Amino acid sequence: MAEHGGCFPPMDLFRSEPMHLVQVIIPIESARLTVSYLGDIGLIQFKDLNSEKSPFQRTYAGQIKRCAELARKLRFFKDQMSKADIKLSAKSEAKAEFNLDDLEVKLGDLEAELTEINGNNEKLQRSYNELVEYKLVLQKAGEFFKVAQSRAAAQQAEVSSEQAAEESLETPLLKDQESTTVDQGKQVKLGFLTGLVPKGRSMAFERILFRATRGNVFLRQSSVDEAVIDPSSGEKVEKNVFVVFFSGERAKSKILKICEAFGANRYPFAEDLSKQAQMIIEVSRRISELKTTIDAGLLHRANLLETIGQQYEQWSDLVRKEKSIYHTLNMLSIDVTKKCLVAEGWSPVFATQQIQDALKLATIDSKSQVGAIFQVLHTKELPPTYFRTNKFTESFQTIVDAYGVAKYQEANPGVYTVVTFPFLFAVMFGDWGHGICILLACLFLIFKEKKYSSQKLGDIMEMTFGGRYVILLMALFSIYTGLIYNEFFSVPFELFSPSAYACRDDACSEATTIGLIKTRDTYPFGVDPAWHGSRSELPFLNSLKMKMSILIGVAQMNLGIILSFFNALYFRNPVNVWFQFIPQMIFLNGLFGYLSLLIIVKWCTGSKADLYHVMIYMFLSPTDDLGENQLFANQKTVQLVLLLLSLIAVPWMLLPKPFILKAQHNSRHQGQSYTPLEGTEESLQVETAHDSHGHEEFEFSEVFVHQLIHTIEFVLGAVSNTASYLRLWALSLAHSELSTVFYEKVLLLAWGYNNVIILIIGGIVFIFATVGVLLVMETLSAFLHALRLHWVEFQNKFYEGDGYKFAPFSFALLGDEDE
Repeated sequence: MAEHGGCFPPMDLFRSEPMHLVQVIIPIESARLTVSYLGDIGLIQFKDLNSEKSPFQRTYAGQIKRCAELARKLRFFKDQMSKADIKLSAKSEAKAEFNLDDLEVKLGDLEAELTEINGNNEKLQRSYNELVEYKLVLQKAGEFFKVAQSRAAAQQAEVSSEQAAEESLETPLLKDQESTTVDQGKQVKLGFLTGLVPKGRSMAFERILFRATRGNVFLRQSSVDEAVIDPSSGEKVEKNVFVVFFSGERAKSKILKICEAFGANRYPFAEDLSKQAQMIIEVSRRISELKTTIDAGLLHRANLLETIGQQYEQWSDLVRKEKSIYHTLNMLSIDVTKKCLVAEGWSPVFATQQIQDALKLATIDSKSQVGAIFQVLHTKELPPTYFRTNKFTESFQTIVDAYGVAKYQEANPGVYTVVTFPFLFAVMFGDWGHGICILLACLFLIFKEKKYSSQKLGDIMEMTFGGRYVILLMALFSIYTGLIYNEFFSVPFELFSPSAYACRDDACSEATTIGLIKTRDTYPFGVDPAWHGSRSELPFLNSLKMKMSILIGVAQMNLGIILSFFNALYFRNPVNVWFQFIPQMIFLNGLFGYLSLLIIVKWCTGSKADLYHVMIYMFLSPTDDLGENQLFANQKTVQLVLLLLSLIAVPWMLLPKPFILKAQHNSRHQGQSYTPLEGTEESLQVETAHDSHGHEEFEFSEVFVHQLIHTIEFVLGAVSNTASYLRLWALSLAHSELSTVFYEKVLLLAWGYNNVIILIIGGIVFIFATVGVLLVMETLSAFLHALRLHWVEFQNKFYEGDGYKFAPFSFALLGDEDE
């Protein structure tokens, strides 16, 4: 914010900053540096003067493409660092000494090196995984063959022993020779394939093999104890080692195709046991060598990523800035001579000197012989809205902007929201015990401000942290209203003095006001503790809070109408003063302002008049005598006058304004071919802008219907909005009763059992119920209701909210977006 002298700086929030449209003519040799310096200031919103061109037709499309490519490389590095679990270094305060060309070369070299390392590592890892699988095949398949050979040897020994026992001299020699010859002729050489198949597909693999070869295969499988990394996918998979015995080349080709379809990895295998042992030793040696090589490669990759991580933030900032600079340069129009760029944009009036200083500095630093030309343009275009906020007022302004951004220089409700929003919340949340709990939580967020502001928080936590100063005021006002209601977790305390009431005799019961007499002065601040727990508590507090809600509501609605008067004065619009502000004030205060006056008079005089009866019969029988409901002299006459004025105010709002606007439109355009650049028509221009028919043909029917809707909305809204403020009473009552239930039915009930375990359980239930229901759900409920009262009941009296926000070109607003 700009420096202001004196103890009381001007209220910058009441109206948005004065803006003007500026034009800057920049020599092309200093254009990049000029835009860079303007981005450092962050106080000019550039207009797109090349909106008819596509992004590819613009002057600096090539540079933006370069920046996008650099951003892609940086995203690649970030992805690699996150996979390697390497954290980025904190942002260094020192400025990066790189220019875009040097950075492009460096990032290109680093990407090529990292890609090569990754490629080599992938190849080595694949080979390593294949060797691990191969070793498993050698071990498991070797076991198959060992078992098979041992069984074959045993069977051979058994057969030979049987033959020796059966041999006799009578056995013909020729028969032996013939059978031997036949057996040797029938012997067929069996082939086999070994490999691994995923465990989940092993049964289907076996069935398909059986069907494809019509049962002419022999399959053995053995499960691997631990999941292995698949060389193809790089994922851990549970697998089975298989050996398939087959006969013939045709069966072999079928088996190979099935293995390929099921993703089974095949490995060569020797029948000779000595060769198998030799191959296991060889594979183990190669696995060890590959492991050493892979570890060395990963260490080199980690060192390279650490080096990148140290400068990543600086490089990322530089690329983001350069891309935003060229994106802004693309919004400027190039001169026909192609020697200078023309920029137009909105800037606050107070920033003029800063912008001019930046232009001079850019001219000097770029060693340009010609300086940039700065000039203010006159326009009737509506400027953007800009409020200078700080970390305290920003969250309140955000609440208002969520409804709609203020029109240029209209009265800003954010100024009053700073006080009225937390106050209305506190009226519904009045308990100084709960207020202290929220205050402590909020102070924790404020003390951790520096830490949390530099971190990425979750959605809910980020929203809570952003509104920490709103919550701070909500907590302080809740403590204040809690002291007025005299409630500390629903328990009353004699904080400021003893109760004004005492028992008349010993028979006086604590649960009733019968027998209580006033023995001292009135309790000095808030509700007397004697009311709590008495038979009259609810009727008394209901009456108090209901009437208080009406008083607060009428006061806030009056404030909204008064702000519409200041808007009309500021925009020099007497039509809105005479035919909007005055009839609205008369109508609202003739009915509900009068009701508020009756409430105050009744409180001051102690009268027993029925205000419901007074207000109803003010309309139904205005001439009848009031009788015991009369609160002051000449009350009937006053009511008749107010009723008459309220009835007159309705056509006063509806009829004159459309006819006056039509007459103004006719007189303004009669005989005029040209509109002066500067004149007294600003008020008329503003009014026509309100009704969306500026310089177009005046549609009287449209204006009249608009005014009719506006009048009906105000008349009905005066009633419904006043009733809407009764939510203050309803939510305050609900909060108080819930708090009482939790205290009496949970905590006191547990205390009455005289059992430590029950007391601990009761205490835990009370804490969770208080935090979950009263401090979270009730807080959110009261917040939303206060939000509605501001957006609907207060702001619709004066707030247009149809402006657009000032969005300057600023490096500070670039953030951490990855494009």
